[in-house]
Amino acid sequence: MSRDNTGSLRGQPRGLGGPDTEEAGERLDRGAMTQSVTTAARTTVRVCSCGLLTILVAGCGLSSITSGLGTSVFGGSSSETASTPGVNEDQLLSAAKNDQGGSVGGSVGEVAHGCPRLSVSPRDSHLTIYEDGRAGDGLAIMHRGEITKTARECRIEPGRVTVRYGFSGRVLLGPRGKPGRVTLPVNIIVTDSKREKITSDSMSVDVAVADDKPIGYFSAVRSVTFNIPEGTRPGEFEVFVGFQQNAPGAG
Repeated sequence: MSRDNTGSLRGQPRGLGGPDTEEAGERLDRGAMTQSVTTAARTTVRVCSCGLLTILVAGCGLSSITSGLGTSVFGGSSSETASTPGVNEDQLLSAAKNDQGGSVGGSVGEVAHGCPRLSVSPRDSHLTIYEDGRAGDGLAIMHRGEITKTARECRIEPGRVTVRYGFSGRVLLGPRGKPGRVTLPVNIIVTDSKREKITSDSMSVDVAVADDKPIGYFSAVRSVTFNIPEGTRPGEFEVFVGFQQNAPGAG
């Protein structure tokens, strides 16, 4: 069994709910299909998804964080804006659905660009939720979130900078997960040149998953503005995005 571009063992996704799974018996005469066959087919999809999720938690095939999308870095000594925004939710969502993985870094941008960097640490790029009291048990996974794509652009003005940042990823339904909406908490922290926190924020991502669509996708774009003290450069600051690891059931 081989993976597709999303990391799933099934077809390419469409929309927030994930891909429509093609069952082996879908081409047969629908009049001859029984409810038991439909149930068995959905069970097979769930088992395949759970098998993939167990492999991911074991450390194989974890999604990578990518660099910015398009030409999204701009700035200067005076106020500047982009004619076409380089960071938007639709673009990030599409990138997450077409993610092919790869070995790339977790930081977007360098000091030379003059725009604060956007980073996701390897630990905070994913969040696995287990049944109560069963953290670490691959068979007790309810769902798992992964941040797979990031992008940012900035507006630099005298004494301050505004960073418009975005991220996207997916949520996988686990062996003990239930169909419905999954909400996962995300933290945002901004640090200065000394790596001291100067501001922070929090939000959540909300994704729908189902037995026959066990992979859902999310994207989010937000902005943060902070002061740049005299003698420092915007590129020396950094914006960190990641899942909140102390969420209930996390392990």
